Amino acid sequence: MGPGDLERVLARLPEEDTPALLSSIHNGEDASVYLLGEDTAIVQTVDFFPPVVDDPYTFGQIAAANALSDIYAMNATPLTAMNIVAFPCETGTEVLEEVLLGGYDKVHEAGAVLAGGHTIEDEEPKYGLAVMGTVKLRDLTTIRGARPGDLLILTKPIGTGLMTTALKGGFVSEPDIEAVVASMCALNAKPAAVLASHQVSAMTDVTGFGLAGHLYEMMKAGGTAARIWAAEVPLFNRALEMAASGMAPRTSAEECFTQRKVEVDTGGVDQFLVTCMFDPQTSGGLLAAVKPEVAEAALAELRAGPAPDAAIIGEVLQAEVPKVTIAHERKG
Repeated sequence: MGPGDLERVLARLPEEDTPALLSSIHNGEDASVYLLGEDTAIVQTVDFFPPVVDDPYTFGQIAAANALSDIYAMNATPLTAMNIVAFPCETGTEVLEEVLLGGYDKVHEAGAVLAGGHTIEDEEPKYGLAVMGTVKLRDLTTIRGARPGDLLILTKPIGTGLMTTALKGGFVSEPDIEAVVASMCALNAKPAAVLASHQVSAMTDVTGFGLAGHLYEMMKAGGTAARIWAAEVPLFNRALEMAASGMAPRTSAEECFTQRKVEVDTGGVDQFLVTCMFDPQTSGGLLAAVKPEVAEAALAELRAGPAPDAAIIGEVLQAEVPKVTIAHERKG
């Protein structure tokens, strides 16, 4: 579901007014935050989707890493996870076993435990997790708080939607997307810790709304605007080629342009590069707004360790109306 449709549905639902609930369904947070005591909160999230790769074990790993990412985006520590499974029984239980084993191994890599789950029969397989973690309030990072002057850091390349769509269509082979699969399997735990140590203003992860869509949600939450330097955004190998070949899955681009949430700079940006800015990501990277004086230090630490492809890809601006502008490159 696109962000606009989701926003309209949520706007018609009642808002919880429990003081202990620190998050809201209306502010775009990656996970719910519920206060346990003076300085500790529970962070909870849920995510599941159909297979994006053929290998069931790898799919389980990707789905688990994707669900855990919401916990890391808020700088929380995952504690427990529960499986969510929809599965066609005629496929064979050995396939489901491999999916669940992939999820189990990834959850344990995260230092959490799998505590159970729920299954239903469905024509199309789907898998994911409900995850619970905790965070000290002083360490909590949210989607709100980006300030004018902040620089934007992205920790993983984009293009997973383009490349997995191309794989399904036979336009690329498994070896062509090895780096994409490795990235989708990689946890965002260590990059989150690095960014949090540099006192990020705001942080989220890039998933189904694409880079431009999730950046707009961050700007909306903080009452600011942003400029993406599209030429600085790291792309997976052949992602731009696949965009030009028509491999783009359904995105939120039309909705964002129609509602003037996103615009393209008059200086001219390659249309297929713009397509990449909206590519829906599976288990994508973290997107953080950081103070300009610490941005280079944070980037150097990321590149030297957990996120070698990390890049500074834009800036936060002052604006009366939240908006994202896609420019070709940084000026000055």
